[in-house]
Amino acid sequence: MKKNLFALAAFAVLSFSSCKKDWTCHCTYTDPFSGSGATIDYAIKNSTQSDAKNSCNNYATVGGVSWSCGLK
Repeated sequence: MKKNLFALAAFAVLSFSSCKKDWTCHCTYTDPFSGSGATIDYAIKNSTQSDAKNSCNNYATVGGVSWSCGLK
């Protein structure tokens, strides 16, 4: 019984831990005057999801232009 409880507890801890992996930050921009647009993808390597979101949000202003960015 104790072994089963220990195994269950170990599984629960591992399943709730944050996994690091590679993410893609996808950013789009539409020029409000001409209607033309652009997209850029940035690779975010070996990061947790919350860290990748923070990094992706840092790309939202590139070259003084506001982009719409999100994880893919």
